[in-house]
Amino acid sequence: MTATAAAGSGAPAAGPGAHGHGVPTSPAGTGTPPGPAAVVDLDAIAASVAACAAAAPGAQVMAVVKADGYGHGLVASAHAAVAGGAGWLGTATIIEGLALRTAGLRVPILSWLNPPGTDFGSAVVEGIDIGVSAPWGLDDAVAAARAAGVPARIHLKIDTGLHRNGATLRDLDALLDVVARAQAEGVVEVVGMMTHFVHADLPDHPTTGHQLADFTYAVERAAAQGIRPLVRHCANSAATLTRPDTHFELVRPGIACYGLTPTPQLGGPERFGLVPAMTLTAPVALVKTVAAGLGVSYGHLWTAERDETVALVPLGYADGIPRHASNTGEVLIGGQRRRIAGRVCMDQFVVTCPDEVRPGDEIVLFGPGTRGEPTAQDWAEALDTISYEIVTRIGPRVPRVYAGALAASLPGGRP
Repeated sequence: MTATAAAGSGAPAAGPGAHGHGVPTSPAGTGTPPGPAAVVDLDAIAASVAACAAAAPGAQVMAVVKADGYGHGLVASAHAAVAGGAGWLGTATIIEGLALRTAGLRVPILSWLNPPGTDFGSAVVEGIDIGVSAPWGLDDAVAAARAAGVPARIHLKIDTGLHRNGATLRDLDALLDVVARAQAEGVVEVVGMMTHFVHADLPDHPTTGHQLADFTYAVERAAAQGIRPLVRHCANSAATLTRPDTHFELVRPGIACYGLTPTPQLGGPERFGLVPAMTLTAPVALVKTVAAGLGVSYGHLWTAERDETVALVPLGYADGIPRHASNTGEVLIGGQRRRIAGRVCMDQFVVTCPDEVRPGDEIVLFGPGTRGEPTAQDWAEALDTISYEIVTRIGPRVPRVYAGALAASLPGGRP
């Protein structure tokens, strides 16, 4: 396995997107840290992005790498996504976009969630596209463009029913008026128009059709004022994979880029050609026997019914292991799936294990499932959540170890 233990590859170790990870010490030059690790297969990310592109043959692909690449590492994930065919990258914040530029990524980048007072100047200078949902956002982008002497690249976000970010149809004409004036002045370039679906994970839900109709109306209203975006984009992962009528010129998959299905009720990742990228591992820190009748961890939520061999796992809720995985989450240890015994603590939890397990043996919390280990989807279903939360919450104490052929080509990477 080719691997490099460098978080946020190419970004400064403490800079945006580095996720607080330094380069961990590795035993015997193996490239793998001695403690817990989130092993990220960059080839899997590239393959999953390619699968998204194949599902939308007439559209460009914007790989969404916000939230530290959904927990996989911002910069490394972005490089892998571009290798897999992504011509655009999507971020929530300008800080994320600037980290990508610092790492040498020159493809178009869109940042769509920035509050008043954000410094748009750096974004304009670096050619990072700005999502605009209200006149104040346009005003800030225009001010930055005038200061920089170059037009701001903007995407108009339309609220077609999600009722989060975006301009409502009621407010649309007022926004289009100011955009048209700024466009005529040459201080903005309307690169895109976008919306976001409520029920794309349910491909046949009628709300998606209603939202498409409202989005089409908004695009027509913009055209009536001379605003003709280069790209229209609506499709998240689910719509990219299941709703060709939503693809337009650009799709923006997120979770699917990391090999996890947005529609588990329709099938696992393999149905869509996706390859799960993250495997979360930890070494056994301690093995002991708990006598029958004795409890384990805070509150003694679990009590041994007989003498039990248990292993201590050096991961806890400070690392993103949900506290409500207590007595619920499963791991692979000693070739067997075993359930967490007792309360998940800040830094550790306990799991029953086969007698032959020894300190230092590998525990797999989740991965692609190819060795019988739980998957991120298994954890999600056990905890009544979604796989997105399982991978994105893995914290900064857990180093990202990059694997696959692409890992060697990362800035700062090594074979």
